[in-house]
Amino acid sequence: MKVITGSLRGRNLETLSGDEVTRPTTQATKEALFSSIQFEIENRKVLDLFAGSGQLGIEALSRGARVCTFVESNRSAYKIIEGNLERCRIADKANLVFSEAKSFLMKKDNFDIAFLDPPYHQNLVVDCLPSLTNLMSEDGVIICETAKDEELPQEVNSWQISKQKKYGKTLLTYYRKG
Repeated sequence: MKVITGSLRGRNLETLSGDEVTRPTTQATKEALFSSIQFEIENRKVLDLFAGSGQLGIEALSRGARVCTFVESNRSAYKIIEGNLERCRIADKANLVFSEAKSFLMKKDNFDIAFLDPPYHQNLVVDCLPSLTNLMSEDGVIICETAKDEELPQEVNSWQISKQKKYGKTLLTYYRKG
């Protein structure tokens, strides 16, 4: 897996082997996601919840995000993210947190862009959205990656689905403040 563009373009990122623990976002899905928000990334504060390998947050940093918080609860995945951040020499722009997602969302923080790419079919997006909306800036965006057959609420705390797009087995859902 590689960083698509920006200051880290072409850098190889390590991932955990096997799809059981983490399921990396495909290159095509990642390209579509970042093309859709390309003018919203510069100097923004990003959250990569269920970070896995950290590829979404690292891509955002490569494209000019100011800082990214990576949240991961799997010790092996956490170590992979740590290595990827060091390899890319961007640890100074990253906050790496070992925590369950719901516990992390109880903190007081504020984000402009949030990526949620949890294990599929476990209702983790639905469980996290109410708390996450309280941490988002007014003009922020929440982007959820789920299986294409997962149902997400149309609205959560005045945040509404603004866009949905299928990519193979994956569904990207964007929430914005209504």
